[in-house]
Amino acid sequence: MAPDFVRRRMTRVAAAAAGILLGGMVVFQPVDVAHAQGPVSVADLAEELGDAVVNISTAQTVQGRRSVPMPEVPDGSPFQEFFEEFFNRQNRDNDQPRRVQSLGSGFVVDGKEGIIITNNHVIEGADEITANFNDGTKLRAEIIGTDEKTDLAVLKVEPETPLKDVNFGDSDAIRVGDWVMAIGNPFGLGGTVTVGIVSARNRDINSGPYDNFIQTDASINRGNSGGPLFDMQGNVVGINTAIISPSGGSIGIGFAIPAKTAMNVIEQLREYGETRRGWLGVRIQEVTDEIALSLDMDEAMGALVAGVTEDGPAAKAEIEPGDVIIKFDGNEVETMRELPRMVAETDIGKEVEVVVLRKGEEVNITVTLERLLENEVTEASETTEGEPEDKPAEKSEVLGMMLAELDDSLREQFSIDEDVTGVVVTEVTPGSSAEEKRVMAGDVIKEVAQEPVETPADVEAQIEKLKKDNRRSALLLLSNPTGDVRFVPVRIEDE
Repeated sequence: MAPDFVRRRMTRVAAAAAGILLGGMVVFQPVDVAHAQGPVSVADLAEELGDAVVNISTAQTVQGRRSVPMPEVPDGSPFQEFFEEFFNRQNRDNDQPRRVQSLGSGFVVDGKEGIIITNNHVIEGADEITANFNDGTKLRAEIIGTDEKTDLAVLKVEPETPLKDVNFGDSDAIRVGDWVMAIGNPFGLGGTVTVGIVSARNRDINSGPYDNFIQTDASINRGNSGGPLFDMQGNVVGINTAIISPSGGSIGIGFAIPAKTAMNVIEQLREYGETRRGWLGVRIQEVTDEIALSLDMDEAMGALVAGVTEDGPAAKAEIEPGDVIIKFDGNEVETMRELPRMVAETDIGKEVEVVVLRKGEEVNITVTLERLLENEVTEASETTEGEPEDKPAEKSEVLGMMLAELDDSLREQFSIDEDVTGVVVTEVTPGSSAEEKRVMAGDVIKEVAQEPVETPADVEAQIEKLKKDNRRSALLLLSNPTGDVRFVPVRIEDE
């Protein structure tokens, strides 16, 4: 049995839980059940917006699957006839074309014109698209335009009377922790409302070049794709697109395309039937802490230009490999992945101010953007003037790399293109920083610390200069045998 002081304490706690303890005496207070409240209801908002959200059903004809081969059975086996009958019947059934249906969500943004927004993956490959409305109306929809890069599609229906529509809101204004509401068609259960908060912003889930998703814990499941994510004012701040889930159901990690990203794409799809994005003509890579240190930058930020497309906007404006783009059109470029989105959303033909960090100095450059074409080659196309001198190849070992002058025999040995110039890496020491950075035999060093090199002696001289400046790593501009370039920081301590 518990000691007396423990029993007395337990009694007082229980009494306090049941009522109010005053002067050693518990006074019970009546509970007013009529005034008990939970979270603020969103019923009025859901009722107002529900008619603008539609269920998207699609159908397409797919060809039969390939025939299943029959297992080899010895002639005369009692199972031979059985297997032949079974597999022949299976293959006849598989060869028949069949109709496949799928479900998704969408919402009306222009009730008079009958314009509906959904995801591209919801309607991709469909032969028939039907928009199912809250009142039971079903309308055939046609595709106005699609964009695979942002996974958006614009549909059009022909309503007899104007449809209920909704407006886009300011997705930049929402904050982590704000309440949001999703309405859609999860698992075919139309008109489903779920509520949650904005869990995170600017998420990159590696689904495309312009990833900038809103993350939410509002329940989003299969069939919610293409549906709207509303703020508490009833404005669309996102388009539900993807979830992360081992089971395929909601675990509270859903993603929506921000309204700001979607609006520009939708406008272009409505006007042109396709997207028309700005193009800068550079190939970029992330500025890591090591690269920032190699460039003597205070912090890792911006987008490192690894290559410039010949005759592209950047080349015409004299942006160079090795430049770090830190500002674009007045906006700071915090990370590499922000730049493609900034460029894509800028009007074609616009003159923009680009600020680059070049050898420690900020340089302002004016660039006139051109239109990005789907088949546009963005890698740099390097050319060289003159022929290599006819002399024995110079060799040396630097930073765990065996280096040699690039001559015809080495070009043939490593299949290096004729327009690639620099110092060739013939061997890499196991365990060195160069090996850790995936430098391989056949790579060609074009620059060290943004200075061009032509011989192993040039590389050694640049490394010695960096040592005297107390640099801890050397930034190498490497080309693979086909001419694709990248920047790699290699620790000098290995030397």
